[in-house]
Amino acid sequence: MAETRAERFLQHAAAVGFDVDDEIRVGGNYQAVVRDGHLLYVSGQVPRIGSEVVVKGAVGGEVDLAVAQRAARIAVLRCLALLRRELGSLDRVARMLTMTVYVRSAAGFTQQSEVADAASELLLQVMGDAGHHARTSVGVAELPKGAAVEIALQARAES
Repeated sequence: MAETRAERFLQHAAAVGFDVDDEIRVGGNYQAVVRDGHLLYVSGQVPRIGSEVVVKGAVGGEVDLAVAQRAARIAVLRCLALLRRELGSLDRVARMLTMTVYVRSAAGFTQQSEVADAASELLLQVMGDAGHHARTSVGVAELPKGAAVEIALQARAES
């Protein structure tokens, strides 16, 4: 695996077909990242590559666990891309704090944590020890644009 956060980030992005330099558009009257001192709040990101949400549907229904985990990786990569744009480098992230993973769940699906594990593992692989975080995973009936997963996170920037 690559040595730097930037190299690891680019490697993971390439593996899922996400161009980290693509525009990440905001679809409403809000900001993708809000910074308050050293705290950064990243708004919910769905598994969108370019202008297309690439994983849609209910997990445990038309979307299986492995595909939902891919969706979680794409969504958290978008969060990291937004942090990188805000700070200029992922090296300026001192610590991931919390992550909330929303999983569009079919009736009876109870593996929301396993979907979220894919995003958590990617954060640790890219960010090293700074990737450790608190996490909540929630099953929901619907998500924007029919997405299977949405992820929001909070991080702390270096002083």
